[in-house]
Amino acid sequence: MNFKRLTTALFAIVLVASACGSDRGDTAGDGTWPDKIVFGFVPSTEQEFLRDQIAPVIDMLSTSLGIEVEGIVTTDYTGLVTALGTGKADLGAMGPFGYVLAKQQFGNIEPLIQAIRYGAATYHGQWMTNDPSLCDTPVKPGTALENGADGVFQVGALDAVALQVGVYFGDAGKALGEVRDNGPVSPGSSCMADLSKVKGKRVAFTSESSTSGYIFPALQLIEAGIDPETDITPIFAGGHDGAVAAVYGGDADIGLSYDDARRALRKEKLDVGEKVIVFNLTAEIPNDVVAVSSLLPASLKAAIYDALAVYLSTDEGVEVMDTIAGWTDIRPAEESDFDVVRQAAERLGITEGG
Repeated sequence: MNFKRLTTALFAIVLVASACGSDRGDTAGDGTWPDKIVFGFVPSTEQEFLRDQIAPVIDMLSTSLGIEVEGIVTTDYTGLVTALGTGKADLGAMGPFGYVLAKQQFGNIEPLIQAIRYGAATYHGQWMTNDPSLCDTPVKPGTALENGADGVFQVGALDAVALQVGVYFGDAGKALGEVRDNGPVSPGSSCMADLSKVKGKRVAFTSESSTSGYIFPALQLIEAGIDPETDITPIFAGGHDGAVAAVYGGDADIGLSYDDARRALRKEKLDVGEKVIVFNLTAEIPNDVVAVSSLLPASLKAAIYDALAVYLSTDEGVEVMDTIAGWTDIRPAEESDFDVVRQAAERLGITEGG
């Protein structure tokens, strides 16, 4: 994958869209709320499936705000960035890299909400393999990897921040031994392996604009002396569940996803935690953001934040948002939260100027 080509393609699309103008008026001038707002999402799973998943959130916002809220699912990050930057959408939930690209190109968006997952405002990508011989340490079931001050280390699955495959919430909190209708789910396995083992392998990334599924891993490979275009065979699976599936099915030797996207396959592939082994991590990445048009009145932005915060204080809200994107809480987002992503993009040459 050519970084220059990616940058040029992304910004060619948004520049053309920007030139076309917007059919939504400026509503911020006198503080008057619009009759309708559009909330965009970018899929991490199947697009049609996500449309059904976001329906309760959209209905809740419409009721809480007292105005019409339309939910849209774009085909990719670029579509959502374009919709926000050109006024076709008023707010959008996206990964941190998508937000950084949007902010580089358009001056009319700002961060409103940052996701919290099980108490953490950051997450990481996980390196996965179907080949235990790649591991430098024994493969251990019911374990996971975490980032620490001294590097990556192994913990029990119940001690991991992200909910691991095979872990469920029982009456006393997190527990191992999840059971689905078709049987028990194998607990996730992990080992430790150096990234030098990736050279020459078929590697399933998610998409070129995914922070955990490509940007941070590609930077890791470069820092390890591995060219992510020529020293491996890159495969773009289109989503985090697709990358897990590629490793599970043997279409790739290595895969990248957020931690722990193996859960997305556990209903049909009860042994995904056993067959897909996590062996390394990316650096920590700020969680997803809801970006909002700066043209919206401040009172409406506050009302949107408050409505989502109240929703996440309910069992229904946590269940719905966890299913959609793994959110368990939110906090106000700050522009500085995304500096680490900007720095990664700059090091890879993915900037507004190319």
